[in-house]
Amino acid sequence: MAVGIERIAAYPCTLALDMRVLAEARDHDPNHPIGELWVRARSLNPPWEDPVTMAVNAALQVVTPEDRENIELVIVGSESATDFGKPMSTYVQRWCQITPNCRNFETKHACYGGTSGLMMAAHWVASGAAPGKKALVVTSDQSRMHLGQPWEYVLGAAATAMLVSATPDVLELELDKTGYWTHEIFDTYRPTSMQEVGHADTSLYGYLEALEGAYEHFIRKVGPIDYDSYFARHIYHVPFGGMTFRAHRAMLRHWRADMGVKAAREHFERKSKSALIYNSQFGGSYTSATFIALMGLIDSSPELQAGDRVSMFSYGSGSCAEFYAAKIGAHAHARVAAAALQAGLDARLQLSVPEYEAVERLRMSLVDQPDYSVAKTGLHDLYERVYAGKGRLVLDGVTAFQRAYRLS
Repeated sequence: MAVGIERIAAYPCTLALDMRVLAEARDHDPNHPIGELWVRARSLNPPWEDPVTMAVNAALQVVTPEDRENIELVIVGSESATDFGKPMSTYVQRWCQITPNCRNFETKHACYGGTSGLMMAAHWVASGAAPGKKALVVTSDQSRMHLGQPWEYVLGAAATAMLVSATPDVLELELDKTGYWTHEIFDTYRPTSMQEVGHADTSLYGYLEALEGAYEHFIRKVGPIDYDSYFARHIYHVPFGGMTFRAHRAMLRHWRADMGVKAAREHFERKSKSALIYNSQFGGSYTSATFIALMGLIDSSPELQAGDRVSMFSYGSGSCAEFYAAKIGAHAHARVAAAALQAGLDARLQLSVPEYEAVERLRMSLVDQPDYSVAKTGLHDLYERVYAGKGRLVLDGVTAFQRAYRLS
C-alpha cells in the first residue's frame, strides 16, 4: 500500500521580525544571523494566539468537509504544549469538526515530535486497521522569550498540518527505508513552562552524532547506496539554516571522504539549500522544521518529478533522530503551491524591535496565570484587519485555567 502525505499546509503566524533590524538594535553584525545562521526573519504571535490556535489554524487549511468523517486519528507533535495533561489534539479535533470516533493524542520529543507523529500515523494507515480512513498530523511550537541572548536569532513560531492517507499526493513514505537512533543527553530542554535551556556545543555534536547513527541504521536496512545518485534531494532538520550544511557535509564524508569544503558546499547548493527558502523566514520552527523544508524544496524545485526520491532527517534534542527515504508525489507541486506559503509569510505585520519586545514580555507575563482576558487592540489594528470575520481560531482569555477559544 502506498502511504504518505496527501495534503500539507503551514501556518506562518501574523507577526514577523526582520533579523537585520534586530541585529542592528543589538549592535551586532547582521551577517551573523543572515550570512552565517541563514535566518532572515522570524515569526511571532500576538497575545491572542498560542500553540493551540496555530495548530488549529494550520489544520483548517487541509481538512475538507469530506475529510471530517474519514479522519480517525489526530496527532499533534509539540514541545510547546499549553497544558501538562490536556493534549492540543483535543482542540484540533473540536475546531476542525472531526468525527468524535477518532483517537487523538500529543507526541513530545523536542523537534522530533512531529516526525514521530507522522510515522505513527503512516504505519496506522498502512496497517489496514481502518480501511479508507485517514490521519491528521499537526506540529505547533513557539519559542520562549530570550531577549538579548546570543541565540535570540534562532527563535520563532510555526505550525504545519498534514493529511496522511493511502493517497500520497505530496510525499510517499517508504516505510521500510528508515533508520532511527536515540541517546539520552541534555542539549536543549524545557524544564518548566517558562524556561527553555540550551547548550550549543552539546546540541551541535548531539545532532551530528544522531545523524550518523540514524544513517548507519538506515544503511544496515537498505544496503550500500551511492548518496548522490540514490537521492534527488536532501532535507535535514533545521534548527537554523547554517546547521544543515554541517549535516550535509557529514553525510558526504560517508560517500566521498576526500571531498573538500568548496566541493561540499557546491554539492549542498545543488542538492539541499533550496529547501531553506521558507525556514529562513520563520526562524526556529521546532517540530515543523523538516516539513516546512519539504514545502520549500517542492516549491523551489520545479524539476523534481513524481517518484524522485528524497532523504529526510529529523532530530529531537534529548535525543532521538530518524533518517528516512520518501518519494515525491504525483501532485506535489500543485498541492504545495495551493498552500500559498510565501504569500502568507509576506502578509505578516513587520514589528519594530520595541514592539517585538513588548509582545514577548506580555506573552510571557500570562504564562501559568489562572485568570486573564486578552485584548484585541494595538499592533496597528491587526485583529480588525487580519482576524475579524476570517474564521481563525483566537484565544479570548483564561478563567480558572480553562482556556476560551473561538473562531474570529
